[in-house]
Amino acid sequence: MEFAYQKPLVLGQDKTPYRLLTKDYVSTTSFQGKTILQVAPEGLELLAREALREVSFYLRPTHLQSLNRILDDPEASDNDRFVAHALLQNAVIAAEGKLPSCQDTGTAIVIGKKGQQVFTGVDDAEWLSKGIFKTYQTENLRYSQLAPLSMFEEKNTGSNLPAQIDLYATPGDSYEFLFLAKGGGSANKSFLFQQTKSLLNEESLIKFIEDKVKYLGTSACPPYHLALVIGGTSAESCLKIVKEASAGYLDYLPTSGNMHGQAFRDVEWEARVQKICQETGIGAQFGGKYFVHDVRVIRLPRHAASCPVGLGVSCSADRNIKARITKDGIFIEDLEHNPARFLPEKDPSLAPPVEIDLDRPMAEIRRELSRHPIKTRLKLSGTLIVARDVAHARIQQMLNEGKPMPDYFKNHPIYYAGPAKTPEGMPSGSFGPTTAGRMDPYVTPFMAQGGSLVMLAKGNRSPEVAAACKQYGGFYLGSIGGPAAILAKQNILSVEVVDFADLGMEAVRKIRIKDFPAFIVCDDKGNDFYSNIQGNE
Repeated sequence: MEFAYQKPLVLGQDKTPYRLLTKDYVSTTSFQGKTILQVAPEGLELLAREALREVSFYLRPTHLQSLNRILDDPEASDNDRFVAHALLQNAVIAAEGKLPSCQDTGTAIVIGKKGQQVFTGVDDAEWLSKGIFKTYQTENLRYSQLAPLSMFEEKNTGSNLPAQIDLYATPGDSYEFLFLAKGGGSANKSFLFQQTKSLLNEESLIKFIEDKVKYLGTSACPPYHLALVIGGTSAESCLKIVKEASAGYLDYLPTSGNMHGQAFRDVEWEARVQKICQETGIGAQFGGKYFVHDVRVIRLPRHAASCPVGLGVSCSADRNIKARITKDGIFIEDLEHNPARFLPEKDPSLAPPVEIDLDRPMAEIRRELSRHPIKTRLKLSGTLIVARDVAHARIQQMLNEGKPMPDYFKNHPIYYAGPAKTPEGMPSGSFGPTTAGRMDPYVTPFMAQGGSLVMLAKGNRSPEVAAACKQYGGFYLGSIGGPAAILAKQNILSVEVVDFADLGMEAVRKIRIKDFPAFIVCDDKGNDFYSNIQGNE
């Protein structure tokens, strides 16, 4: 057989709209008869700074159009429309440039493909990191990166560095980029399944997809852009393609394979997977049709003894942006700066929510909640206690040492959240819910002590949480994952630290809220909304 080189990913014409950032920092020279693109390191810094700022406050017009379509679809549920409308309103507020679209402003990720005829003369990752550093220092973003000081001791880096920066050498005289801000919720919904040839038949693949799609759950803030990758020369190559596909980076792949191992999009299976997602009934977080906006199915070559399968999502905070440097300047993907044009003229017509006064005694709050079935839409006003992973761990340690549970955990509902920085003159920074499942191990012991009897967060819970709610008369309320900016601007009246101030973002806070939207997910009778719709009772 004759040698034949196959480029793994053959991308067609890029139809992405770009805008010129600057013509500075680029020049050309020649070397051995070839044109060399010279890029000053300050250009890399500027590009990274602007890209991470853009994705923190703006979204792609195609993503916003997908949300708008939900409002016009007669098959969409009321809850689908409620979530889609809230996410569009959130985009409008974020586009003001003060409150980021999501409070988890993510891990900064840079994928760069540097042409062999591009010269910078520096450590590119260092200069890209400088730009990322400046964005997180100057904008109202959250520092989420923890540095390990020992196996168990960690400390927030205070800069959101380090970033993940992956650079590749390619032919040509241009420098192509994909920047992502990946929050913990969607990052945690990246899965690798080591399968075999036995998966590669219609019946087995459909059963596998039905099972794994439900396993994704809602904690990463649907509607999702879903990526399913089958094959890969290694596990890590499979997951790399998942990330790129979910970000829309591989949309222009060919739609068929060849004898040399060309990767391709399988558009027939994309439609089939999308139908499977619609039929789950999970919908846009609280039941309906729109669990996903769209699906990308990528088929890769594989070793005969391996069949890695990757699954991942880009969430409602679809923070992905392309960029490029050419001889003509530094360009960045043109995101939507006027998302209001995607809002309908009239708000969707929905049944009124049940109003809940959180300043009543806990026993009265629980009696009122007990009167309503799961899936009921609520409007909350009053006092919440905010606590996340580290605060829960510290309280658990106190209980282990024989100390009493703090009264605030008994007297008020607990909101799992962690804010971004607060803009000047506002009561709060972006302050949406975090993934509830991370606190599941604490629910039973805390309820046994009279705490955590009403919880508020995003996503589905384990069966143990529903069992604890039944045993102790507790409730789990679901908040919409995604609209952190609108919650900060319209629903949160005040924020104060009440305990563990040394934990920074993870400190315990007391917040006052008004008309805060939520849904009953788990009730005191043992019902679990997500378990019911997934057929897992």
